[in-house]
Amino acid sequence: MSQHVSLPAHRQPQCRTCSLAQVCLPGSVGHEEIDVLDAMVKHGRTLKKDDFLFRQGEPFNSIYSIRSGVLKSVALSADGEEKIIGIHLPGELIGLSGMDTDAYPVSVQALESSHVCELPFGPLDELLIRLPQVRRHLIRAMSREIRSTQQMTRLLSTKAADVRVVALLVNLSARFHTLGHSANQLNLSISRNEIGNYLGLASETVSRVLTRLKQNGLIEVDGKEVRIVDLIPGSRACNPDHSGLSLH
Repeated sequence: MSQHVSLPAHRQPQCRTCSLAQVCLPGSVGHEEIDVLDAMVKHGRTLKKDDFLFRQGEPFNSIYSIRSGVLKSVALSADGEEKIIGIHLPGELIGLSGMDTDAYPVSVQALESSHVCELPFGPLDELLIRLPQVRRHLIRAMSREIRSTQQMTRLLSTKAADVRVVALLVNLSARFHTLGHSANQLNLSISRNEIGNYLGLASETVSRVLTRLKQNGLIEVDGKEVRIVDLIPGSRACNPDHSGLSLH
């Protein structure tokens, strides 16, 4: 199980001063509303690499906001097979899918040392009546989660391994850019094997695709560091007529 580590009182983060406030909270939320949230939010939970934030089937009690690090959602089938169904970055909310069944339908595990803020859902549910901007923000977050699932379903319906890998890199690039980071420099905490599991590909296939993209000058790879040179949608990286890529 994951460990709970609290920061010393003088180092406790606050929503108002958090660098991710504009990503995690809607810009229209005022200081008074943020202070109300601060009184409810449990700051300071730290996860080591491979720690579980929660496990599939555990009672749903809270949703979480990622303050730092990267986590993955994993669904366990009846025969014990693990399937990665989501990758989560700082500023994103996780745990929302447990709201309707009162149990988490997936496990969430840290891909690297990570820090999360916990929002106990009981108190939050009562506060949402008083905080309409936050309520709308949560609804939008759920909408994004549904849209992301739909996009992944469409992505996995294609047979082209290159398209799947490129789409993942472009997706991560856009999300890192939203956080204020470089859109071209990615630190892939997720392994080749995990990328393959997520995209429905063998890890060897993922490695071959990344090698092809590198050979064609579209990316530069140094271990888990990937620098995007030319993977803009509509560019030659996504063009099946480009002779450097075999999209079939």
